[in-house]
Amino acid sequence: MNEKEYKKSLRQFHKHSDRHILVVETDMSFSDIQKVVALSDKIRKAGNELVGLMRKNYDQLIRTKRYRKVRKLYGATEEKKKRKVLARQLNEMQKQYHVTWDDCRTSMIPIGKKYGIDAIFALTKAEDVWRGIEKCLYANGKTLHFSKYGVLPCIRAKQRNRGIPISVKENQLQFKFGKSTFGIQLKDRFQSDEIHAVLDYLAEPEIIDKKAIQIFAEKAYCINTYRPCYATLVPKLIRGKYRVYLHLTIEGKAKPKYDRFGNPRHKFGKGIIGADIGTQTVAYTSDTEVGLKNLSERGNSIQKSERLERIYYCAMDRSRRATNPQNYNKDGTIKKGRKIWKYSNHYKRLKAKHAELCRINERNRQLAINEDANYLRSLGDVLITEPKNASKLMKRAKETTKNNKGKFNKKKRFGKSIKNRCPGGFQTTIEKKFEVSGGRYIEVASNYRASQYDHTADAYVKKKLSDRMYHLVDGTLVQRDWYSSFLLYCYDDKIEEINKTKCRTEFEKHYKREKALIEWIQANQIKILNSGIKTA
Repeated sequence: MNEKEYKKSLRQFHKHSDRHILVVETDMSFSDIQKVVALSDKIRKAGNELVGLMRKNYDQLIRTKRYRKVRKLYGATEEKKKRKVLARQLNEMQKQYHVTWDDCRTSMIPIGKKYGIDAIFALTKAEDVWRGIEKCLYANGKTLHFSKYGVLPCIRAKQRNRGIPISVKENQLQFKFGKSTFGIQLKDRFQSDEIHAVLDYLAEPEIIDKKAIQIFAEKAYCINTYRPCYATLVPKLIRGKYRVYLHLTIEGKAKPKYDRFGNPRHKFGKGIIGADIGTQTVAYTSDTEVGLKNLSERGNSIQKSERLERIYYCAMDRSRRATNPQNYNKDGTIKKGRKIWKYSNHYKRLKAKHAELCRINERNRQLAINEDANYLRSLGDVLITEPKNASKLMKRAKETTKNNKGKFNKKKRFGKSIKNRCPGGFQTTIEKKFEVSGGRYIEVASNYRASQYDHTADAYVKKKLSDRMYHLVDGTLVQRDWYSSFLLYCYDDKIEEINKTKCRTEFEKHYKREKALIEWIQANQIKILNSGIKTA
């Protein structure tokens, strides 16, 4: 294999290999942290300027009737030749109105020089902006958004030797930012194992690369090389102080985690799991147990924290209205047009408390989601669930209706519960967890209707959304979410339908477990949201 073929094979390997991110805290000095925060704010301003420019070009493109007509024809056409012709026309119009990656990249060059940003950081920010434009052009995106004051974007350079170069000194990783160098703080065994693997690669990179290429060519399999790809600096405001974290992107799958006794922290089970993921709860049925619990709940204080978050927000709104009465109409609505806002010291203290509480709640939600996903993986290796629909549930009703008393019905949907419980994030996490760990993640078809089928009557019985506990045709009282998870557990992926024989044979065993679960919930007075289970 000559040098040209070697480089080509190496690029192919890098393209197909897995990647993961290691998050560690840096040991930067206070002055270096301030420099990172200042650069992050400059990147935010430069990104906003580029967003304004590209948004203007995109709006002009969308206004043209010809572009809208061609895009509509492209979506309705199925023939490949016609689609190619239409796609060529769309690309030509995008070039004409300067809505291309080259225009985005070249526009960022003078903006980056204006704010004194390194070219590699400016280019990375331009990639982020272009990703948003692509969502508007080719996906369900509607418009580009600006980053508001106080938001600190990450400082990322997608090259290992530029921006934030990586080096080894005294068998430790060192990173350079500007003229200063810094290290990282290793706080657990997992982080140490990951860094040792990275150091092993940097000690002999050519040997490991050759081995990876050879195995990839012979067995079409990507080994874990633990090559450090690039580093990202993420500044965060925690308890009133700025801290900087390093996100190191590493080639390969993450190392397994162990507890302090050297045992694997997470166990991988075998078997089928049916999971019904609602807006606030998750019900599951496996070979060994059944369960029903609130989503994103870690400890008993989460509901209290969510309530306190709302209280802070209402107090901020009252303070803002009292300080800026000139910006509001008599009916309480905000006036249109440009306004000048003044914030009292009381408002600033409330805002800091609210931001800190939101950060804590967000972190607790993420930890709870990971814990629940790991527990489900310990019950089985095949998870069957319904397709994601959180974004659809968030949409407001389009039609304006009235009730019997002549009052307008509210158009609100599941916005608050989805924000607090993150069903979409939970479903995405378990999907990744099962696929990465060698399991299978299956989404049933949208016409499966797990919440309507009754196996005792072999028929679909439509029920109201408020019917959380209901009787089957034979009189058996079941909890709606759990029964849906049981029907998902009885899914046959070969015929892509309900296995009715399995429903009849397995129901009694799992129904006894469901009754025991409800009794345990009532005895411990656990509040399961929208479950219909009375605890008092």
